[in-house]
Amino acid sequence: MLGSDAASPAVSPPQVGTPQPKQSTTKVIRAAVVGTIVEYYDFGIYGYMATMVATLFFVSEDETAALLGTFAAFAVAFFLRVPGGIFFGHIGDKYGRKNALSWTILLMVVATAAMGLMPTYATLGVWATVLLVLARCLQGFAAGGELGGANAFVSESAPARWRATQTSMVNSGTYLGSLVASLVALGITSTFSEEQILEWAWRIPFLLSVVIGVVGIWIRNHLEDTPQFEELEEKGETKKLPIAELLKTSGGSVVKIILLGALIIGGYYIASVYAATYLQTTGGLSSSVAFLSTCLALVLGVITLPIAGYLADKYGRKPVLFAGSAASAIVGVPMFMLMSGGTVWQAVVGQSVLFICVSVVNGASFVTYVEMLKASVRYSGIALGNNVTNMCLGGTAPFIATWLIDVTGNSLAPAGYFVFCALLTLGAVFFIEETKGIELRTD
Repeated sequence: MLGSDAASPAVSPPQVGTPQPKQSTTKVIRAAVVGTIVEYYDFGIYGYMATMVATLFFVSEDETAALLGTFAAFAVAFFLRVPGGIFFGHIGDKYGRKNALSWTILLMVVATAAMGLMPTYATLGVWATVLLVLARCLQGFAAGGELGGANAFVSESAPARWRATQTSMVNSGTYLGSLVASLVALGITSTFSEEQILEWAWRIPFLLSVVIGVVGIWIRNHLEDTPQFEELEEKGETKKLPIAELLKTSGGSVVKIILLGALIIGGYYIASVYAATYLQTTGGLSSSVAFLSTCLALVLGVITLPIAGYLADKYGRKPVLFAGSAASAIVGVPMFMLMSGGTVWQAVVGQSVLFICVSVVNGASFVTYVEMLKASVRYSGIALGNNVTNMCLGGTAPFIATWLIDVTGNSLAPAGYFVFCALLTLGAVFFIEETKGIELRTD
């Protein structure tokens, strides 16, 4: 199934006369990155505040059970990403990338701000937990439309020879959003006492979403749509039901995207969101040290992404994908051994190495997805493939990692999950065609 795909780039010659962008790529990249920062700040802050959320909304005498409840709510949002991706993919492929991206950021800000205003379990009982989960579901629905649209938007404005580099910058927005979330969480835990945090200060990170969200919405509303979409619209070639067209003509590409994304999704959430908890519960480090280690790993990831994108533009997508996923499979267990060592340097080195390996793959992944798909289903295809992987391997990653330790009694069990994700990506690399330098397909 993976080897045969009617929509494979390999069977379509490069196109000529690709429409030229009417707005600078700098403006396009800035809008995509800022919006993605907002989305992933909102989506990630819940994970970084997991131990506080567990205490306030998932009351249990068993700390592990409370944490599992928190991560279960974390996972629920990922199941809503798939319908969210289908919905916003439909809007983006039929009515325009800009329209879809403006709505994703607005819904995300509303959901996150609602979390910051909610009464806790002590005030509202189980209904507080229900409201939290519902807001988390709205976050998931909105997040489902973000990366597919942002990557389609930038790639359709980028020159072919720099497409991987420029697309990788979009994904730096996911890291920067998580980095801002981690820094805010670090600032909260460093500034306020535990009593103050549990009483009122935990609300601050969620309410900050409104401030940064307004900036992102303003920037995106001042963009024009992409030249390729406008060409489709002018020629009347947009599809009535993009998801049906996608599954009919590009089903194989979607399967490849699902498998290629295993490491940059499952591995990402293990090396960032879950690792912040792992360093506290298994490594015995303070929350401040755990958040600091995560921040450093994210900074290194932001630096790695455009380097990996440049290498993908210079040497090809497949060599970069192969190198990053193979390295991840090799270092997974040793780096978790370091993180469980209980010292600051072990935490920083272990987490950073894992995150750099994930970032190498991430730098070449989304441009590969973009180049697999034709313009009329590109938003839907990336959104569907990426979100299915998020549902299966991303949202469940912290929950499964916590559960594996509880069941096996082995603190290195999460490393097995990380390596599993790396091997899925590594295997998928052998079933894709090299797409470096091709013109994006419109038919």
